[in-house]
Amino acid sequence: MLPFPEIDPILFTIGGAQVRWYGLAYLLGFVASYILIRHQAVRVGWQRMLDQLDKVVLTLIVGVVVGGRLGYVLFYNLPYFLENPGQILAPWQGGLSFHGGVIGVIVAGAIFCLRTEPTFLSFWKGADMVAVTAPIGLGLGRIGNFINGELYGRVTQVPWGMVFPRGGPVARHPSQLYEALLEGPILFAILWALRACPWQDPPHPRWPHGSLMAAFLVGYGFFRWCVEFVREPDPHLGLVWLGMSMGQLLSLAMMGGGLALYGFLKRQQFGGL
Repeated sequence: MLPFPEIDPILFTIGGAQVRWYGLAYLLGFVASYILIRHQAVRVGWQRMLDQLDKVVLTLIVGVVVGGRLGYVLFYNLPYFLENPGQILAPWQGGLSFHGGVIGVIVAGAIFCLRTEPTFLSFWKGADMVAVTAPIGLGLGRIGNFINGELYGRVTQVPWGMVFPRGGPVARHPSQLYEALLEGPILFAILWALRACPWQDPPHPRWPHGSLMAAFLVGYGFFRWCVEFVREPDPHLGLVWLGMSMGQLLSLAMMGGGLALYGFLKRQQFGGL
């Protein structure tokens, strides 16, 4: 068993305002995404994306927060929020759903593109650029979860099990670190290696614009589904169906959506599979 490194979740305090490692992780993730999206846009000469990049990133941040909160409300604790509707607007008290955040980003990006671009093709191109950068923030965010001692794993006897302050006296899987590795550097390496494929001129029939977004949905969904087998389910939900948690069911839907999106894009851009 390994000792849990009790790192103060509060990085520092300024005038009563707390700056936490978790918030810093997501801030660094957004900054890294901004830099890499810009790098890709410069590489392919997409000037319109460069001109509107600040607005694009701000729109996506709003989509993440709004979608993440509404996703948590709908997927994880709807009865509570129906009784306490005022708490819906208090995300700082905890409760964001990654799957809801993905939906929020897609909707926000689509609305932005429809208002500024003549076709959906620009949306799919932009979605590819954003998708390949998303794992950076995800990996850093999971490290933030680990520092907070939250979203820990199930009870285990593996040598690297840890006793988390909120998880009782038993050793548990450090599932936050599993997710940080799989959803962070590993998923990023896969998507970054594939990023040039949809930008070929002419594009390869196997890689329509938007296929990197589809690959992200499938890849994240698969890694999250796997880790959920050793992650402690939400106590108020438990295992929802066929021994799977809510996170696993949403991840299966995410994988299915990614595969369906890939098929749709191929038919739309190349006229068939």
